Amino acid sequence: MQDARNDAIEESYVVAINDHHFNYTYPPEVKLSIDQEQQTDYLEAANFINLSGADVCVIQHEFGVFGGQGGVYLLPLLHRLKIPVIVTLHTVLKVPSYNEKAILKEICNMAHQVVVMSHKAIEFLVGIYDVPETKITFIEHGVPDIHFDYNQARKEFKLRDKKVLLTFGFLGRNKGIETVIQSLPAVIKEHPDVLYLVLGKTHPNVSRHSGEEYRSYLQLLVKKLDLSQHVSFLNEFVEQTELFKYLAACDIYITPYTNEAQITSGTLSYAMGAGCAVVSTPYWHATELLADDRGLLFGFNQSEELSDLLNETLSHPGKLQSLKKRALQHGRQMTWSKTGQKYLSLAFSVQREQDHVTVKKDSKIDLLLLPPFLLTHIKRLTDDTGIIQHAKFGIPNLKEGYCLDDNARALLVALMAYKQKKDALAFDMMPVYLSYIHYMQRKNGLFGNFLSFSRHFLDDVGSEDSFGRTIWALGYLLGNPPNDAYYQTGKLVFFEAAPNFEKLRSIRSIANTIIGICHYLLSNPGDDQMTERLRNLAQKLNKQYKEHRTEKWHWYEALLAYDNGILPLAMLHAAEILNDEEITQTAMESMHFLTGVTMKDGYLSIIGNKEWYKQEGKRSRYAQQPIDALAMVLMYHQVFHLTKDKEYLNKLFTAFMWFLGDNDLRMSLYDFETKGCCDGFENYGVNRNQGAESSLAYLISHLTVQKAYEEFYQTES
Repeated sequence: MQDARNDAIEESYVVAINDHHFNYTYPPEVKLSIDQEQQTDYLEAANFINLSGADVCVIQHEFGVFGGQGGVYLLPLLHRLKIPVIVTLHTVLKVPSYNEKAILKEICNMAHQVVVMSHKAIEFLVGIYDVPETKITFIEHGVPDIHFDYNQARKEFKLRDKKVLLTFGFLGRNKGIETVIQSLPAVIKEHPDVLYLVLGKTHPNVSRHSGEEYRSYLQLLVKKLDLSQHVSFLNEFVEQTELFKYLAACDIYITPYTNEAQITSGTLSYAMGAGCAVVSTPYWHATELLADDRGLLFGFNQSEELSDLLNETLSHPGKLQSLKKRALQHGRQMTWSKTGQKYLSLAFSVQREQDHVTVKKDSKIDLLLLPPFLLTHIKRLTDDTGIIQHAKFGIPNLKEGYCLDDNARALLVALMAYKQKKDALAFDMMPVYLSYIHYMQRKNGLFGNFLSFSRHFLDDVGSEDSFGRTIWALGYLLGNPPNDAYYQTGKLVFFEAAPNFEKLRSIRSIANTIIGICHYLLSNPGDDQMTERLRNLAQKLNKQYKEHRTEKWHWYEALLAYDNGILPLAMLHAAEILNDEEITQTAMESMHFLTGVTMKDGYLSIIGNKEWYKQEGKRSRYAQQPIDALAMVLMYHQVFHLTKDKEYLNKLFTAFMWFLGDNDLRMSLYDFETKGCCDGFENYGVNRNQGAESSLAYLISHLTVQKAYEEFYQTES
């Protein structure tokens, strides 16, 4: 695209969406098509657009067009585009679902300009979606500049002796055509030559689910009211030129929609462009477009009011002509050539602004991007036994009971929150989580994991992973005790479990246990026996690493699975205590390898739990979970703590922003309403359940970011 003011020719092309796996025959300007529900197509389209030489991308957004839950597949495409984006919103919902609101907010956030076709849409975007008004441009719905002679069109359609009422567009229950039909008996009494044309096929989505049920209902209504000579259904999709002949031939155009929630109507815009006298219900777009006597309004579902309005208008030809004149005057300002020029001017403006943008790289964490730290959801999940492990959306799912892993994490959150913030609620909840851990410990020092809501043990011995996470929390407690009573209880449980440390086989359990031991040793460096246990466990991990490491695969096993960052994190903690060069090298090398796999695109892309990532195989991107993001945040914090290198501080913050939308789906997992964190995301969108594991992972990450921020300024000063 080049500036029209230099008499250059503007060039454009289209990327189209194929819905429901249908293939269409497109004109030459369509250079690429996307299968609506195939996410890889969106990523390929982003690459195609970036390499095409285009200067600006214009997205036409309508709910239901783009694939994934709530149209989420559009977000990764937008994120990968390297050119400015203008988004035209055909619908802005007044009462969106959580996903609809979150996705549209993110679309508007990534767009350079947002175009809407009504002032009501601007009101909604500013008030509901928090879009800055300076980012919004009003451009009315365009219309073809096509006009036909009234008498000639009526002659062609054999309508010269009729007073023609017309409604066109896809048929569906919300169109309110029955209101017009019910109004006709009273109109025919005064104007027996009235004919109501209903032009259009049933909406494809309606047809797929309900067939022709609505059309059949209307036809039965016509028969019941004895209107067969006065209503004609034209069940076809006519070409644009033919459509404007019908618009030219009608006396009154009617849009009888059943509710106000229609923020843009292309059919109404076309009728105005054709210079029709319009009668409509007062939905949002009609209220704006028909203002200043450009049309007439009647109430929703008010057939008697419509009868009176039609009789009055048809009985006064002068009034009818006046409506047509005012409609045509406004319609001439909406032609595609004028609308296109407005888009072109906006595109040049956006391109010029982009050319002058200077990207500033800052190595400091921006705490303004963090939501307030709140334990609201954790308190909601916690009762006098412990923290409930699962939730249905933001509500505790009592059927699933409790687990050791989550109570250990909850104890860690409470300890960190009290240490960093002196949070009174965190202090009050600590004994609940600590007593759960104590209750679940067996005589041999191991732990049961699951407890039903009715407090029945559901296993005798839990997993090694749950053991390791518990030792981590207990070690942190011993290193950061809020008071002596909690310290003594934690010490009792910790050392009862200690004989089992070196029996562990799971590498993640070993890693979690290493972290707990290190927290303990930081405040108890003289415990030589525990230091030796740490050394033995670290050597186990190092042995695993050397057995699986190849020239291109620097990892502890033959695949990247779950909670991966915990392995380099444990080795970094061990390196701090042991001061062992080989341990340090393994920690750094494996950390850089994991970083290369998960952060090569500038944001955190977690290995998905759907298929994981086998050596020489393809990595899984879906079933991404918050505990993986937490491990990455902690890993970068520990290496920053050891090296004071700001590069790792940047990576820490990048990893944390995974929770807030810098991820493969471009969706925030943090729920600003419940203050919880969603359980992860699949290829279709976010899993909106907000269990303990995910919410605790978010809160630990949040506290770690704040701690890193403080450490950064201590280093700087």
